[in-house]
Amino acid sequence: MATGPSPKWDISHANGEGKTASVITVRSVLEKIMKNLNESDTRPVVPLGHGDPSAFPCFRTTLAAEDAIVDAVRSAKFNCYAPAVGIEPARRSIAEHLSRDLPYKLSPDDVYLTAGANHAIEVLVTALARPGANILLPRPGYPLYEAHASFSQLEVRHFDLLPEKGWEVDLDSVEALANDRTVAMVVINPGNPCGNVLTLEHMKKIAETARKLGILLIADEVYDHLAFGSNPFVPVGVCGPITPVLTIGSMSKRWIVPGWRLGWIVTNDPTGILQRSGIVQALKSYLNITADPTTFVQGAVTQILNNTTEDFFLKIINTLCESANICYDRLKEIPCITCPHKAEGSMSTMVKLNLPLLEDISDDMDFCVKLAKEESVVVLPGFVVGLKNWLRVTFSVEPSLLEDGLGRIKAFSLRHAKKK
Repeated sequence: MATGPSPKWDISHANGEGKTASVITVRSVLEKIMKNLNESDTRPVVPLGHGDPSAFPCFRTTLAAEDAIVDAVRSAKFNCYAPAVGIEPARRSIAEHLSRDLPYKLSPDDVYLTAGANHAIEVLVTALARPGANILLPRPGYPLYEAHASFSQLEVRHFDLLPEKGWEVDLDSVEALANDRTVAMVVINPGNPCGNVLTLEHMKKIAETARKLGILLIADEVYDHLAFGSNPFVPVGVCGPITPVLTIGSMSKRWIVPGWRLGWIVTNDPTGILQRSGIVQALKSYLNITADPTTFVQGAVTQILNNTTEDFFLKIINTLCESANICYDRLKEIPCITCPHKAEGSMSTMVKLNLPLLEDISDDMDFCVKLAKEESVVVLPGFVVGLKNWLRVTFSVEPSLLEDGLGRIKAFSLRHAKKK
């Protein structure tokens, strides 16, 4: 049967120019790798490719958070639709909570609730997109920014993070990339995938560069306060008086509840530039046509923030610190892997593959596929986050399982080492 032209409604993920959007996500690549797991291997699978610590007892959330959810459901006060920006008590509590780390006070009107941080990324990228515009993203970085930019026809330009300087932003590359069509630059602090934590001094240089270039600064702080090295966590919002900052945050990582899907966008804008520029109105407009976070989770926020003790946070930090130390020490024992910087925050680190030392591994994806097949260990190939022939290793698992998994990576690497 003869076929005619494709109907106009059959876009097949094409962008406005009829070109197919290329979308790479952590989830899609890990699914491909996990298809290679050997079902006959009786050892437990060691998941070092995806940052979901909630599966492990040592990372269970606090009872205060669980009780808050139960109380919110049983109250029957949160079975309704919520306002597009989120319910006021939750926004007020988050504003008060975040203001503790800032030199100025946030108000509920500075907080916009989202269905997790991934939704916050979608909202921001969509609201900022316009024909011919571009956004500056870190390399390595979190690939969901690229995915949403692709579908919003927002050009992506990558600036480098410098491993030899603890993954600091290469500010020279930022200035070289920006032009009059650049709408924003993104920084991730603490860093995913690098495990770095920005110093206040470097943070101010980033903010001053953004002000000089006249671009918006987006701070992805999903891992806020999960810092355990020499640099304490300081929110990029402290630079709000220098340049406006849009902060992305969530409960997912600090409270170990990624499935609850509660995130936020915060306008750190003490001078009111964002309000006058129309960006705030663009955020509100998009939130009016997109999904909301579950209302009973919003209803539990105030109780969660008020009742979570420092003991819980300290336990999580200590466990992550132990795991980061194990990860760094064990990876240093593997000849074909170089770890340029010990993780000081978040839940992952980046390591470089020395392929000439391996005899039958073609690239980072090949390494990960064969590692899954032979050792039942899953790690993320670096090309997903922007660095070909690197690996992102997530260490938010039980320390004993982490030791086991890194031992298997070492055995795999020695087995595939080139013979002298």
